[in-house]
Amino acid sequence: MAQHAVLVVSGLVLYFGWRLVRNYVVKSPLDKIPGPPPASIISAVATGSMFQIFNHNSWQFVDDLVQTYGPLAKVQGFFGTRMLHIYDPKAMHSIYVKDQDNYFRGEKTVGTVRLLLGPGLLGTYGATHRKQRKMLNPVFSGAHMRNLTPLFYDVAGRLRAALESRVQHGPKDLDILGWMGRTALELVGRGGLGYSFDPLVAESKDVFTESVKSFVPAANDVIWTREIIPFIPYLGPAWFRRFLLRLLPIRSIQRLKGIVDIMAQRTEEIYYAKKKAIESGDKELINALGEGKDVMSVLLRENSKAADEDRLPDGEVLAQMGTFVLAGVDTTSNALSRVLHLLCQNQDVQGKLRAELWEAQEQYGKEIPYDELCALPYLDAVCRETLRMYAPVNINGREARVDTVVPLSEPVRCTDGSVITEVPVPKGTTIFLNLRGCNTNKALWGEDAWEWKPERWLKPLPKAVEDARIPGIYANLMTFISGGNSCIGFKFSQLEMKIVLSTLVSSFQFSLSPDKPIFWNFAGIAYPVTDHASSKPEMTLNVSLASR
Repeated sequence: MAQHAVLVVSGLVLYFGWRLVRNYVVKSPLDKIPGPPPASIISAVATGSMFQIFNHNSWQFVDDLVQTYGPLAKVQGFFGTRMLHIYDPKAMHSIYVKDQDNYFRGEKTVGTVRLLLGPGLLGTYGATHRKQRKMLNPVFSGAHMRNLTPLFYDVAGRLRAALESRVQHGPKDLDILGWMGRTALELVGRGGLGYSFDPLVAESKDVFTESVKSFVPAANDVIWTREIIPFIPYLGPAWFRRFLLRLLPIRSIQRLKGIVDIMAQRTEEIYYAKKKAIESGDKELINALGEGKDVMSVLLRENSKAADEDRLPDGEVLAQMGTFVLAGVDTTSNALSRVLHLLCQNQDVQGKLRAELWEAQEQYGKEIPYDELCALPYLDAVCRETLRMYAPVNINGREARVDTVVPLSEPVRCTDGSVITEVPVPKGTTIFLNLRGCNTNKALWGEDAWEWKPERWLKPLPKAVEDARIPGIYANLMTFISGGNSCIGFKFSQLEMKIVLSTLVSSFQFSLSPDKPIFWNFAGIAYPVTDHASSKPEMTLNVSLASR
């Protein structure tokens, strides 16, 4: 074992030495692309701009990158690696749609997801990813969302009852992020897995819910480990790698390990209990499987009918479960929390939205039907504007699988004075696609692009937005990206948001708590905290009953 470890360490030293030579000596067509210099000599050699882009308070650096360098810039990665920062819509269309087979999420990213969640949609690419997506697409159709509406209202109704019991005697400060996390988990559990995680009755600290909410902050704290992900398989079999992991005296890594273990254990319990009942001939469960509309039921039903070569193994099905829970809970709960935070800061918008909801409820009842709910203009405007300015995911990564070329909407002047209309991208280049940058591009959205104004969606969008042909699958926005890796559950998320918001805003008045400030951490999924330096997700608001 010792000899094996020495060989691995020697290999790592040689590899990173080779990277330094390659990145600082060998010329690249990206050298003339303008971009920010490293913050220090140490960062110039080792970390580049990575810790400026990926830390708890990266907002200013990333926004300066947008304002100073525009839709195309070069940024420096670890050990001098040349990377691109892009929010040009034509370039995004090429990367996500037209030439999407030339790119993937990158072996470091895919490998990290596969290591943490298994070979699900986010941990695969190519033929495996397409096969999984084809099997899952039907459950996320608009028709299926309509069928989930009563279930979602049931969960939202229990949330309303829980909050009412806490504020019936007067206003009270509540951890709204915690409640949104519990609600999103229950919505994903029942609509995605056919399983109830939380009855939303008592105020609780469920270890699984806490683990889901802590996953992204914990993963963000060890982002540097992506550099060694490709080498982990060379450390030996899985049992030995896990043994080595337990010995690592790094608190942040051990914290993430504990979170992953809790999530994996619960999803395995759910999956194997249901599968065992099916195999043993449990008639009630078999009937539920045939009629079930949740993601897991669809997976099991389609898997049972598939030919042997198309059938997903247990590991892939389990990975889908973990992926849906993580992707569906954190993004939606944080987006809902952001809306409520904004409504606290804009009481006039909150009042106008409540009036629209009350009028609809007078006509249709407390549970506004699917079509009528989706057609409410101001609710839709509030959701769209929040997802425009404050998308849960701000930056999405791609890696070039081959030497390729990225076209640009507008010419770019390089550091050598030349002007280019396309960028040659060498194989292996990492590209950071700034979704927020595209969504708030003043050249497209106007001078007020960085202002939160739901009213902008009640009139025609600027002609520049229409002409840009932004490739996003939702509302001329890049929030849910596009192409073969677009967010498969965006309709699921939209319905969750609208049902929860319609239930809460019509029932409660939300305002800021004077004792609990709110800061939003920049991470893989942005999340709120009460202190800039904290990585603990938390958002406290003052809640009271809304009176007509």
